[in-house]
Amino acid sequence: MAFFLETLIAGLFAGLMYGLVAIGFVLIYKASGVFNFAQGAMVFLAALVFVTLVERGVHFWVAFAATSALMVLVAIAIEALVLRPLRNRDPLTLFMATLGLSFVIDGATQFFLGTDVHMLDIGIEDIAQDYGGLFISQFDIIASLIVVALVAALALVFSKTRMGISLRAVADDTLAAQSIGIRLPVIWRIVWSVAGIVALVAGLLWGARQGVQYSLSLVTLKALPVLIIGGFSSIPGAIVGGLIVGASEALADIYLGPLVNGSVSTWFAYILAVAFLLVRPAGLFGDRDIERV
Repeated sequence: MAFFLETLIAGLFAGLMYGLVAIGFVLIYKASGVFNFAQGAMVFLAALVFVTLVERGVHFWVAFAATSALMVLVAIAIEALVLRPLRNRDPLTLFMATLGLSFVIDGATQFFLGTDVHMLDIGIEDIAQDYGGLFISQFDIIASLIVVALVAALALVFSKTRMGISLRAVADDTLAAQSIGIRLPVIWRIVWSVAGIVALVAGLLWGARQGVQYSLSLVTLKALPVLIIGGFSSIPGAIVGGLIVGASEALADIYLGPLVNGSVSTWFAYILAVAFLLVRPAGLFGDRDIERV
């Protein structure tokens, strides 16, 4: 029983980190209705810039602030060079633009900063501690607290601030929001900036766990089933979807893996996502109107 609980808890903690990556997609989807395929590349860019600065002797928080500023500049550039020219195009065109953008960001990041794998120490030890007979990683606990704190901050900002109200208005009806004076380019810049900061936090946590390397950009692929399950437009849905994916794939890897003579964690989440698409296409927290289309 203890082994089952340890596996489940480890899966839930991993799921929170999946959910953190998915939040970046949710923010941009709510503002533009587009799945931002470049979010994974932004995770890689933020993590590699940060670790490069730290390796050159820059203080942790100075590197964090500098990388955050860079992500804001990247957001402004994306809005000006990519989103603004395609402002009135259909969502598929915008999606293809973000797909191309992901390759541009990945290529530029590796061209200027190199392709080496960097080990990242953020001051959190990945050691198991005994909690009532259950051995749980200290890194998982602290990383999960960081994710919860970030989600709470985002929820507060988007529910209580003028910017959050404007974002919800844009998400509900873009034309109506523009007709009452909400400037769509400004909203896009803000949302992409926030998504960039989220990408930085996700990059630091994932980079500390598995090293800062190109594979960080492929985290996009694991965020997709999380979004399908939780819903593309819900921050709580991203967290719940992440928890479901993390827990289910951890348990499946232990109990189903031996039956198929291999790991199932690389594909089990996608099987689960397909099942959700058949039962609830909009996801747990998505708009039910999608299901009637």
